[in-house]
Amino acid sequence: MIMDRIALILTIVGALNWGGIGIFQFDTVAWIFGGQDALGSRIVYTLVALAGIWCVTLLFRARERFYSVGEKD
Repeated sequence: MIMDRIALILTIVGALNWGGIGIFQFDTVAWIFGGQDALGSRIVYTLVALAGIWCVTLLFRARERFYSVGEKD
């Protein structure tokens, strides 16, 4: 599903950004958009948060698919 891939990409972007903050004390998103309070940064942060919430559903869907495959055998 395309939404799954978009959510994973945004989650990876968020993880890399947090890694940069933790290791180098450098916020790439804020740097690109002109600060943490800039509208662009806030949009990206919000999209990453929503993508993280979406990815939680992947855990449960993967388990359902696994069990449904096992039950058919």
